[in-house]
Amino acid sequence: MRPMVSSLSILFILVACGSLSTSLPTEPALQTASTTPNLPVEPSPTASQEVDMAFSLTSTAFVNGQPIPARYSCRDQDVSPQLEWTGPPAGTASFALITDDPDAPVGTWVHWVIFNIPSSVRVLNEGVPTDTRLSDGSLQGITSAGSHGYHGPCPPSGTHRYFFKLYALDSLLALSDSADKNQLLKAMEGHILSQTELMGMFAK
Repeated sequence: MRPMVSSLSILFILVACGSLSTSLPTEPALQTASTTPNLPVEPSPTASQEVDMAFSLTSTAFVNGQPIPARYSCRDQDVSPQLEWTGPPAGTASFALITDDPDAPVGTWVHWVIFNIPSSVRVLNEGVPTDTRLSDGSLQGITSAGSHGYHGPCPPSGTHRYFFKLYALDSLLALSDSADKNQLLKAMEGHILSQTELMGMFAK
């Protein structure tokens, strides 16, 4: 009788295991993962949000910190160099430019005063006329030489620095063409959105 009991025991165990295996769930974690919806992707910032271009001034005539060619000085044709700018701030209504030499023996010498340059302008071509009013409405004030328009480097001795300082303004200025640098600086107070400069060297 013992072999029969043993066989019945084995059969009972096999049936029990079979019923347990059929009651187990089938990989619920995998089913959950496969039915989980995709998370929303954060949108990338636009180009304008990524980078704000810096307000900058350059010239095809010379590189910042390098010599200014004689063509733009009193030794040669004494014409204004080409100037070009990029990245003015939003809200710019006009530009103003002051060129001066802080190394002059009598104190800072002003070589160019020009203002109410339209906001649409991005370049002053070489050889800007010395007229008090330009065709685009820009006005040219008084220099230290008592003249209108650009007059170039003319140091009596040594090497001098010449700063071309450009201002982005939030308005046009109520100034006449008789304005000098100090009057322009006074009128610009509270209206400067940004400024940039370009410096060139010139030696006697």
